[in-house]
Amino acid sequence: MKFGRQAALAAMMMVIGMSAVTIGGAQEKKEQPKEKQKGGAKQKTWDEVADAGVAYLKTTQAEDGTWSKTSHPGITAVVLTGLFKSGKATADDAFAAKGLKFVETLVDEKEGHIAAGENLRHKFYTTSVNLQALKASGSKKYDKVIADAVTYFKKGQVGSADGKKQDDSNYGGFGYGPGTRGDMSNTHFVLDSLVAAGVPKDDEVYKKTLVFVSRSQNLESEANKLPWAGKINDGSFIYVNGSAPGGTAAADAARPGYGSMTYAGLKSLAICGVSKDDPRHKKALEWVAKNYSVDLNPGRAEGAGGQGYYYYLVAMARCFHTLGVDEVVDAAGKKHDWRAEITRALTFRQRRDGSWGNDFTTWMEGDPNLDTAFALIALSYTKPKK
Repeated sequence: MKFGRQAALAAMMMVIGMSAVTIGGAQEKKEQPKEKQKGGAKQKTWDEVADAGVAYLKTTQAEDGTWSKTSHPGITAVVLTGLFKSGKATADDAFAAKGLKFVETLVDEKEGHIAAGENLRHKFYTTSVNLQALKASGSKKYDKVIADAVTYFKKGQVGSADGKKQDDSNYGGFGYGPGTRGDMSNTHFVLDSLVAAGVPKDDEVYKKTLVFVSRSQNLESEANKLPWAGKINDGSFIYVNGSAPGGTAAADAARPGYGSMTYAGLKSLAICGVSKDDPRHKKALEWVAKNYSVDLNPGRAEGAGGQGYYYYLVAMARCFHTLGVDEVVDAAGKKHDWRAEITRALTFRQRRDGSWGNDFTTWMEGDPNLDTAFALIALSYTKPKK
């Protein structure tokens, strides 16, 4: 989840089972940052790590049931999603119920979103994370709220109510809210919400979204003929198309992709029905092979690999989960049990009080409530099979 301008606050080449998947390409060497021991024990079990994170969040909840509300009202929903998906809390637990009560206050029955009182720039983000939290609670009483939010998303998608045509580079995308330009971060969060809500795979919303997702990839293809598409051509995904690295509008500007957006893009291709044999899928996997890491968000500027680290792990875990793989073989031929590796990375970084933190405060990851919530969501995909 990425909020604000920096994007604040989610393909079948791999098969389900214990099979490994090889994703080709030459190995690209990346300088790995030295891990800092935050004081957490390195040999804890998955349950011990998750339990410690939950215990920490219980101590930081405000009296009104929220977490970090003054930073952003959507953080409470991210925390709740982490609690529910990790299996460490239910909607009947008193502290979780208080959090859900706050989310209920954000429901706008007239408009359909779950971001009442929230600045327009963040309505899609906030509605996305709130929908996911309500769905993860398992309570049927939120079914209508969720259905209304889905309708809100569909109406606000670029190319729907705004009347924009497919030749618009933002067509099919989702931005901060209705009427805004699309970006890959909002788009994959909305897709995760649509999947959680049970929107059928053949729904028109996915077909339209695929147009935008394809145009967010550094790959010249029949699906992406934008002026910059083939300049880098490495299969990575970018945050927003038609923009130079400094953020200035430039239709022909190429922008390097990076880890969190590439995993978000690859996952989105799969959600939208792109097959494992499609060049878009294959090229994205090549980039992943060259840049596989659980220690940093690859593709960021040198020395800035820690930016958005916990968001990155969530994107990575959700991507591999969506693709249905247990092991990944990188470009050097090394096999990776991504679940075990993410768990180890998070165990190593956990602080003595059970929280997680990031020295890079970009994209709000200076907030241990948000970092801990992201960590629990990532862990929810890595729980050892019994």
